[in-house]
Amino acid sequence: RVMVPSFVSLCAQRLVSDHSLSPRWLGCVPRELYCPLLEAALLQRRPLAIGELVQRWPERTLCLGRGLLPSSGQGQGLYSRLCVQALLLAVVKGLGDPRCALRVLDLCGVQCERGAGDTPESDSMGGWSLTLALCSAVLQARGSEAVGVAGTKLRRGGSLGEGEWKRGLARGLEGEMGGEGKRERGLGVGAEGEKEKGALRHPETGRERKRGYTRLMEMDSEREHATAVDVRADLFVNSRSWERVRAALTAGGPLRLQCRELRVEAMPATSIVTMLSLLPRPGLQGLDLRYSNLGVDGLALLIPALAPFPELRSLRLHYCNLDLRRHQPGQEVELCKIARGLGALGSLRRLSMTALRLSGHLRLLLSSLSQPLEVLELPYFSLTPADLSYLSCSPHVSSLQRLDLSENRLGEEALPSLCRLLHQASGSLLHLSLCGCGLTDGQLEMLRPCLTRCQALRTLGLALNPLSQAGVFSLVRVATAISSLQLLLYPQPLESYQPGLPHTPSSYQLMEWPLEEEDGVLGATQAELERCLQERGRTDLLVTSDLLTYSSIDNPE
Repeated sequence: RVMVPSFVSLCAQRLVSDHSLSPRWLGCVPRELYCPLLEAALLQRRPLAIGELVQRWPERTLCLGRGLLPSSGQGQGLYSRLCVQALLLAVVKGLGDPRCALRVLDLCGVQCERGAGDTPESDSMGGWSLTLALCSAVLQARGSEAVGVAGTKLRRGGSLGEGEWKRGLARGLEGEMGGEGKRERGLGVGAEGEKEKGALRHPETGRERKRGYTRLMEMDSEREHATAVDVRADLFVNSRSWERVRAALTAGGPLRLQCRELRVEAMPATSIVTMLSLLPRPGLQGLDLRYSNLGVDGLALLIPALAPFPELRSLRLHYCNLDLRRHQPGQEVELCKIARGLGALGSLRRLSMTALRLSGHLRLLLSSLSQPLEVLELPYFSLTPADLSYLSCSPHVSSLQRLDLSENRLGEEALPSLCRLLHQASGSLLHLSLCGCGLTDGQLEMLRPCLTRCQALRTLGLALNPLSQAGVFSLVRVATAISSLQLLLYPQPLESYQPGLPHTPSSYQLMEWPLEEEDGVLGATQAELERCLQERGRTDLLVTSDLLTYSSIDNPE
């Protein structure tokens, strides 16, 4: 019998809406209905229902990130902070529940993007908060598996040390030791091996203590061999959370933390290398380093440490304080170490290097890669004509799906190489960003045939380039000729700025200079663009100058 999904969803919402009904259906609900019920509980933010369902989850896998709950059709950032916390608490409590079959918890993609979930006014859970919550759950599961105190400890957000775990375990042993245990209510292993007062009052205390120690060691052994649950997640670590993350990665216990995407901010290279050495080798697919003062020496230490991760597909380096325009002794040796380290990453398909300013060294870095890249992002890289010349003839160019050359000044001498690059990449290129590259009307005319040839393009960014009103109209005509294009990010025409703008303005000046709104240039430009789209039947094409809102051109799908 086939059940209609909408009817199942409606019934599930009714069941989880009233927690007083749960004792009636929890014991008899079939396993195939757990997923719709959990989906309803998450959508309606019912943490009690979430806890009861997850604590007795009948499947081996529970995957919340990126649509485990298939009928929800929602994106990331769907789950509230309270729901995620209730789920983690239920996973810890379910470790001692024989009805729970959970072995893999996948939370990859659960956190909301751009850190919005870490703001006080947001109900969603950001990457940093989720990472801390996961680490707390791992530590609590390690300490509370034998004594069953995980729930209260996790609610308080505390940690359970080894001494506290043993004291709680000893208290739990009293019920197993019969009358002798009842007589010896003081029995336990205190921190620092303190003596028990009962030893002075009862002659059999020595034998009982030995028996207690034996049982303690047996349960400690059972604890080490307990069924484990692999917790897969995207982690966000900075200097404030690093110690907690390190404790969770080295804790052991029934919850084993695994990382798919690792984002690191403002940490030294030595700490990042230490963290990489603690991560499970399989599973890591992406590393995103931001705002870390690495320098060439730090990057030369870090990149070779990525070799043990065979599944690493994405490496993003943003604002890592590299600038080779000032020559330093020994930097060529360090660059060769970086290149060899990149060459050891056999699965690498995405490489982003923002503001590294490695002018003239693109050949050294990219020629070492064993496989062609699909995504190459080089904003603020200080590209030279020689860099572009190599890139246009490299093995990567025919495989590129995303290319970001934003904020690299592209003069007349670089245009032939750029044209050749676009010609070679025209069959595969889906996303192209040339924002802030100093392209003028004449240079755009030189690029027009190459851009028109890129019939697979979906997004094209040319914001913050010094184009006149006629140049903007020409760009829109080029865009309408690309049938697959969905988004065009165009610059405000030079005529729309107030007087005083330099003849060859930089992208910063174009962003900060005030616009002239009274003479109607902006309105006339917008009306002409809409008329052009209507005439060419391209109402499906979004044409905008809003660089802040439409930033998807800078991010992979």
